[in-house]
Amino acid sequence: MKNSDLKNKPITEYTNEELISNEKKVKTMTIMLAVAMVLMFFTNIFTSTKGFNAFSIMPMAFIPILVVNINNLNKLKKEIKDRNI
Repeated sequence: MKNSDLKNKPITEYTNEELISNEKKVKTMTIMLAVAMVLMFFTNIFTSTKGFNAFSIMPMAFIPILVVNINNLNKLKKEIKDRNI
């Protein structure tokens, strides 16, 4: 099965292995994104001496992506719990 097929398939149709694998991937990506956002935020605070610049809004620009990842992770966890995996 291709990776593109998984994107079009509802979560309820994933196999147990696909659910566990996707949960690990989404969890890892979400943690990495959150850490990157925190690093960008603090780096901007400590290195910004000239005031506002384009890098000032980058951490805020990634908030919608983080929210979507968290929602997807919660859906995967719910499906795993419903299946008693």
